Amino acid sequence: MDSLHTKLLYLLPVFMYERKQPYQHDRLASSEFDVFKTLNQVTEPSTVKTVDELEVASLEIEILEPPSAEEIFSSLPEGWEADEREDDDIGAAKSSQYQKTQFDDAVGAFFKEMARYPLLKADEEVELARRVRFLVEVEELQKRLQNELNRQPNRLELVAVLELSERQLEHRLYLGRVAKRKMIRSNLRLVVSIAKRYLNRGLPFLDLIQEGEVLRKEQSTPQGDGGLGGDRPKSLTEAQSQAVNTITQINEFATILLHGVTGSGKTEVYLQAISPLLQQGKSALVLVPEIGLTPQLTDRFRARFGSKVCVYHSALSDGERYDTWRQMLTGEPQVVIGTRSAVFAPLPNLGLIVLDEEHDGSFKQDSPIPTYHARKVAQWRAELENCPLVLGSATPSLESWVNVVDLESLTKDEGRRTKDNTHYLSLPERIQSRPLPPIEVVDMRQELQQGNRSIFSRSLRDALQQLQEREQQGILFIHRRGHSTFVSCRSCGCVLECPHCDVSLSYHHTEANAPELLRCHYCNFVRSHPKNCPECSSPYLKFFGSGTQRVTEELAKQFPQLRCIRFDSDTTRTKGSHRTLLTRFANYEADLLVGTQMLTKGLDLPQVTLVGVVAADGLLNLPDYRAAERAFQTLTQVAGRAGRGDDPGRVIVQTYTPEHQVIQAVQQHEYESFTTSELQQREALNYPPYGRLILLRLSSLDATSVEQTASFLTTQLSNNAAGFDILGPAPANILRVANRYRWQIMLKIPPNVQPELPDWNFVRSLIPASVSLTIDVDPLHLM
Repeated sequence: MDSLHTKLLYLLPVFMYERKQPYQHDRLASSEFDVFKTLNQVTEPSTVKTVDELEVASLEIEILEPPSAEEIFSSLPEGWEADEREDDDIGAAKSSQYQKTQFDDAVGAFFKEMARYPLLKADEEVELARRVRFLVEVEELQKRLQNELNRQPNRLELVAVLELSERQLEHRLYLGRVAKRKMIRSNLRLVVSIAKRYLNRGLPFLDLIQEGEVLRKEQSTPQGDGGLGGDRPKSLTEAQSQAVNTITQINEFATILLHGVTGSGKTEVYLQAISPLLQQGKSALVLVPEIGLTPQLTDRFRARFGSKVCVYHSALSDGERYDTWRQMLTGEPQVVIGTRSAVFAPLPNLGLIVLDEEHDGSFKQDSPIPTYHARKVAQWRAELENCPLVLGSATPSLESWVNVVDLESLTKDEGRRTKDNTHYLSLPERIQSRPLPPIEVVDMRQELQQGNRSIFSRSLRDALQQLQEREQQGILFIHRRGHSTFVSCRSCGCVLECPHCDVSLSYHHTEANAPELLRCHYCNFVRSHPKNCPECSSPYLKFFGSGTQRVTEELAKQFPQLRCIRFDSDTTRTKGSHRTLLTRFANYEADLLVGTQMLTKGLDLPQVTLVGVVAADGLLNLPDYRAAERAFQTLTQVAGRAGRGDDPGRVIVQTYTPEHQVIQAVQQHEYESFTTSELQQREALNYPPYGRLILLRLSSLDATSVEQTASFLTTQLSNNAAGFDILGPAPANILRVANRYRWQIMLKIPPNVQPELPDWNFVRSLIPASVSLTIDVDPLHLM
């Protein structure tokens, strides 16, 4: 048995020594798992020639071939065979009890040695497991070391991998491919432990689950209808009926743009389109942009489908995530609701994918790597599953609009035609023929000239007073959290800044007796608010700008009878807080909901009759070519929260630029006119959705190193540039974030041009170890 000890202790250092070589999967083209490639069809970096291939390749990882027994033992040092023979002679004279003790000691020592090393990557765990399998008996390992493993839960996955067959090991990697890398770090143990059940549904759970463990499910009220909820389908409008019929009749891949005004009943269309799929034994995947939207949508779906609905997002506990993955892998027809990471959920027999609020930028992940857009990934997955993809929004993104609608047919007055394999479905009216709320634009310049220095205009103050008298509810939207944007000394002009970022600290003060804090919204640095200026010791510090905390403070002063709930990322940090706050508001425990852009994303609050936009200008004047599109979408969406019930709604937008084209388009509810104007500007400048962009982000703790690297990389790219322009290098709009200095290089590709992209292996080789490089195809955020 000592030979086993020798083999194991030799195996681990040799294996880890091999791992010190540059990892193939750390390159650009395999920075993430690729759910859209079969096991043996992995794109090599040298074959990445087009922008589309680069985007696909950014979700790939190289699969390591399993080593043979000869390769494993040949990797051990010379002389280990002699140690083995000597150990065998000694072992022959020992009793079985002694052998048992030595076995425990050997494997225990292996795990102790293993604890010295960092956690392995997914493919490394598989390879190490294969090597260990040649040295130990799996059954003995499971029987003898359960207590040892319980003391080291982070190694439980190794035993699970050891137990799997070769085919199942390969499938473990496939399951890893359907999850993002950051998901794997926390969830891969769960995927491993249920892989055998997924592949061998006729077999028991094979001792991978502790005795007595049961799969927890959401409790639903028994209806006697096979797990379905008690809610029944609603009567549909003509447009809704046409949309449901079109979606249910499509049995192959197609992109469907469901363009419905706010309150037009898009969710009911989703529900009635999914219902026949469940009856056919198929599943559906519904993606939402924010965790805050999942409680309300989940309630709607569970009221209709009961226990067939499960939720997946990053705020779940490990146990809840475990239960959700196990539920998905049972193969039963179900509906999974989740945020962008749920697009990788291993749902078998997928019949429909829905992206609700598809225009929202939260569907794009740009940090940490890999960078991907859930809409694009959902399109790829729908193609592989051969199922329809529904993109729903009241303000579709320009990319979706151009990809679906034939713009030439609009300019020729030939009606709205769609492109091949796409469908455009319109819901132009609200349900029950309710009108869209009228939007009043208030010029804050005139308010100032007439002596009103409050953050509330006279129109908004009157509306709030009426809200209180009529016992109705409303929403106040402001795009910033906190109390004030920055703090400045009135004596010397010093602005209190974050010591780790090139931004000012925001002032946070929730209530009268609460501590006064200065917080960085980028690195989360916090310090107490000083009584005196740190530069000149002056006590005259002034607050500038407004956030949600200041709005609630002003409301308490001017309307003390109005009960307010603040709904932003500061008040929704804890688990379940989204649901708690919205439930309180729905139960009339508050009159006003004051919040940030979290309020604009699909919330259905029928009791809301008033929506006030405190400061629209903060959305308009951003250094980003998408600023106008985002501002239009945000303002239109938040305005759509009003008047969704029986009482008519009213919207008041406060701005210093009422003549801005975005404000005018929002006031008139003119999506198509705004889209036409914006697309003309994009086309003239070759910006998406016409041209393509590739953003190279470089960052380092050393300001000089990252600047020099950016300049050198630009020079090398310029020498071989063909079919694309290079913009930069340039410092990011905020140069330093969390002590990392950031520079950017933009590759701009004109429409209908097939560029010769650089060799990304070569590009990676130019980057020193102290500098990180992120490659973002079609970036949404340039800040």
